[in-house]
Amino acid sequence: MSGYPFAGTALLCLVVFSSTVCVGAFGPLLPEIARAQGLADWQLGLLAGSFGFARMVADVPAGALAGRRLGATLALAPVTLLVGMLLLSTAGPFPLLVLGRLLTGLAHTLVMVGSLTAVLQAPPGPRASVRLNTLEFSGMLGVLGGLALVGLLPARWGWNVTLLTASAPVAVSLAATLALMRLLPGAAASAPPSTRSPRTRASSLPPVVRLVFALGAVMALAWSAVSQFVIPLRGTREFGLDRAGISGLLSLAQLVDLVVLLPVGWLADRVGRAPVLGVVAAVLGLGLLAVGLGPLPLLVVGCALFGLGMAGWMLPLGVIREHTEAARLGWRTGVYRVGVDGAIFLGPLICGVLGEARTPIFVALVGAAAFAIAARLLRPRPRRALSPERRG
Repeated sequence: MSGYPFAGTALLCLVVFSSTVCVGAFGPLLPEIARAQGLADWQLGLLAGSFGFARMVADVPAGALAGRRLGATLALAPVTLLVGMLLLSTAGPFPLLVLGRLLTGLAHTLVMVGSLTAVLQAPPGPRASVRLNTLEFSGMLGVLGGLALVGLLPARWGWNVTLLTASAPVAVSLAATLALMRLLPGAAASAPPSTRSPRTRASSLPPVVRLVFALGAVMALAWSAVSQFVIPLRGTREFGLDRAGISGLLSLAQLVDLVVLLPVGWLADRVGRAPVLGVVAAVLGLGLLAVGLGPLPLLVVGCALFGLGMAGWMLPLGVIREHTEAARLGWRTGVYRVGVDGAIFLGPLICGVLGEARTPIFVALVGAAAFAIAARLLRPRPRRALSPERRG
């Protein structure tokens, strides 16, 4: 374990980056998948949303596995991801494509839960928060890399060939995982089980925690609906954009997210997470209205605002940590993740069921929900947080 925080975190970031490149490559290819496979909108929504469904189902089991067999969790992730991408690249029947997408969602859960567990196991030190932020940053860079790769590869290639090419970094992830396993502890330290019932835990949620639970679901719903359905299909069908154009719009949102991620976190540490989250939620609402309803120039502006709004993605977990004692933290974090991943599943599925004509109304409603939560978070309230000793 000596030297783990630096060497281990660097390898973890490489694992996360190389595992998320192919995840980012999927969105811009959606219109081509629909045309080539003859999929209806509801089928396309189900295919895109099955990624979030797998994450939702796998959250708690993956956490339990990482707590007992961390190395196995991380080693299983690239293998599962490779199998999923191979199934997708066959361009086979619809059930086979859904199975491949489910496996990619499972793999993403394994790599993220395993990586976060590994970082949290390391000696805290003065740079513990930096390690967590760096891990998230590497995942976002991987998604951006996938978007850029799709735009750079020859447009004459079929969607499945492009997606398979974007899966090549999985080999790097597997090699990095094998090197990392020598540095990992044998098992995670397990927290003492709570004696409180789930009903007691749920009923004792402070109002601000309930708000950030709702905001996390709204942000996940917005991300999955916009990046996995609205931008690819609006860009292609309404504005005639090609694969590179769709990648450019999605990359714009990702780039803004990357640029403002650390400044938003710095600001939240100084003025408070709740008010910063309120501003971020309001900006997200504006971005959703522009992306869902605006013409092409406003759609571009909406992508930038959407990226700025998504920069607060991790802040709800900070609020939950601030208002939760250690005995309940694991439970609340697990419930939060299930809600977020459930929303990632529902976003493109709802868009697919509503169809292209009615999807803008749904996106506008999600934006209205973001505005409502922003108003509540920005309302002055007495500070009711845990004492420093109980915050850990």
